[in-house]
Order: sequence, then C-alpha cells, then structure tokens
Amino acid sequence: MQKYGANALEEKEESFIHKLVHAFMGPIEYMIEAAAIISAIIGHWDDFIIIMLLLIFNVTIDLWQSQKASSALAALKKGMAPQANALRNGKYQTIDAATLVPGDIIKIRLGMIVPADLRLISGDYASIDRSALTGESIAANKKVGDEAYSGSVVKQGEMEAVVIATGSNTFFGRTAKLVANAGAKSHAQQEMFQIGNYLIVIAVILAVIMVAFGVFNDLATHSMNTSAALGILQFVLVLLVASIPVAMPTVFSITLALGALNLSKKKAIVSQLASIEEMAGIDILCSDKTGTLTKNQLTLGETTLLHAKDEQEVVFAGTMASKIEDNDAIDTAVINTLKDKDSLKSWTVDKFIPFDPVTKRTEADAHD
Repeated sequence: MQKYGANALEEKEESFIHKLVHAFMGPIEYMIEAAAIISAIIGHWDDFIIIMLLLIFNVTIDLWQSQKASSALAALKKGMAPQANALRNGKYQTIDAATLVPGDIIKIRLGMIVPADLRLISGDYASIDRSALTGESIAANKKVGDEAYSGSVVKQGEMEAVVIATGSNTFFGRTAKLVANAGAKSHAQQEMFQIGNYLIVIAVILAVIMVAFGVFNDLATHSMNTSAALGILQFVLVLLVASIPVAMPTVFSITLALGALNLSKKKAIVSQLASIEEMAGIDILCSDKTGTLTKNQLTLGETTLLHAKDEQEVVFAGTMASKIEDNDAIDTAVINTLKDKDSLKSWTVDKFIPFDPVTKRTEADAHD
C-alpha cells in the first residue's frame, strides 16, 4: 500500500469558491472588469449593468463546462468495483477493493466487476465485457495468461487471477486521467483568446497614450480638474468597450449551444460544446468500431451453401451451437434467422463450447 497506494482513482477536490474566483481571472476578463469599474466611476450605470451581465454569463458557461467534466469523472468512478474476492490468510474472503495491491490473488466470476488490472492464472475461461473501456460490443473470451482490465464486467465463467496494476496505473485509471484533463481549450477558443490578447495590447497602448496626452495637455494649460479626469476616463471606457471583444465569449458559447441543439434533433449527443468545432475541423475520421457507432443490432446475411441443401439447414446447425440465454449478439442474430424454432425441442445439447478467439468457432455436441 505504501508503494502503490490505494486501488482508487485520485481526484483533486476543488472548492466552488476557487472555481468561481478562477472563472473571473484571465486577460479578457480583467479588461472587462476594468471597463465595468470605469463605468461605475463615471456613473454610466447602463454600461456597467450590460458589461457585468456579459461577464456573469461568461463565468456561468465556464462553471457549467467545469461541472460537466467533474460529473464525467464521477460517473467513471461509479464503474469501479466496491469489493473483491481475494486470497488472504490462505482462504478467499470478501475485502474492500480499494485495499488490493499488485500481487494479490483474487477470484472473478459471473456478474462481478473486475476490481483491478489482472492476469488470469487458472480456470477454464471467462467471458468479459470491456465495452465501457474499448468500445467492443461483444464480450471477449479470456483464458489463462490473458489480461482483464479494471472496470470490465464478467459475463460468463470463473477464474483466478493475479493483480498486476491498481488505481491510476490501470487501464481504467489512465482513462479517468484523460477525462479529468479534458478541460483543454479547443482550437477555436485558442484563436479567440489570441485575438482578444492582441486587441487588449492595442487597447492598453492606446489608453496609455490617451491618458498621457490628456495629462500633458492639462499640465501645459494649467487646467487640471476633476471633470477633465472624468472626461479622460470616459474616452478610455469608450476605447475599451469598442476594442475589447466583451461579447465574443458569449457569442461563441451561444453559437455552439445552437449547434448542439441542431445536432440533438439529429439524435447526436454533445457532452462538450467545444467538441462541435473540433469535429467540424476533422478531415479524416478513422474508426474500426461497431456497436458503439451503430445500433449494435446484428442480422445474418446471405448464406453461402457448400454441402447443405438449403440456407435453413445451415442456420439450424448454427442455432444448435448458440445459447439464447447468453444474450450474445452473434448468437441472437443466428437464432432469430431460424424459421422453425420448434424443431429445436427434439434435440438435446450434451456439451457446449463457447466462442474461442483462437479457433474462431463455437461448438456443441447434441443428439436427437
């Protein structure tokens, strides 16, 4: 435990106050706040209210996005196993999964969530659903020597395994780290900030020149007074509001929100507003996934006959080597294609061997 730490996801807690204060910090935010202060000083309360409303809207969007990232990490943490069946003091006992360390021997079986990254060391086989981690829509069959990832679910079988990684060192933990760091700015946001910073520099330079010119002029004419100072501040306010993109973050957020609304009508779910612009900039999208990108509803295609008399004869043989109770996508597709399901009642399956990724087949011994 001292070397590897607890078998749990590390999460840096950040108070709401800290998030709120951080949302008001930044070059554009500072200049907007400066414009609001100047408006208040010279008594332009209508300008002050408008500027503050825009600033508060920007901060609200920022906090909302931050909260969504935290929710995503919390959802991932729920996928971790709360308990594990580990070998301690010579016998298997149920322990808190957070106390697992590399080298522990544990047992996994039907319905369990894999509590850490494992290497299987004994047992016949285990069928493990890794869809939440890898996107595979079909459970993978595992044998001795294979690895099982934390957060995956055992669908069939029972095996013993040794823990090889825990906590943030697991495949699941590395995924959680990516989610936690998913707050990076998009390309459009980076460009927007660059434009804002450029305009801020120009505005500050012009404001300094304006103030210096006003002060020099007043000193030269010996007419320095409060109204003249307020007049200079008013010019500075006009310059700031005109040159700094006060509403740019707001317009950017509203534009993306409208895009998300249009995508939702096409049944596309947008979890991060910035992802719309990122996806729009993609030239090539490479994917080898099914199920996660499709309906995950397999159907049997046209059957090529070699020695069988008709297609249903082949489908019948395939159905005999399938189990409807396993809810396997391929088995279900084969079984649903069989027209005469009553013909199965006269057959008894003596032995069933589930799909093996090595032999690439499912087998069954049956008699009539």
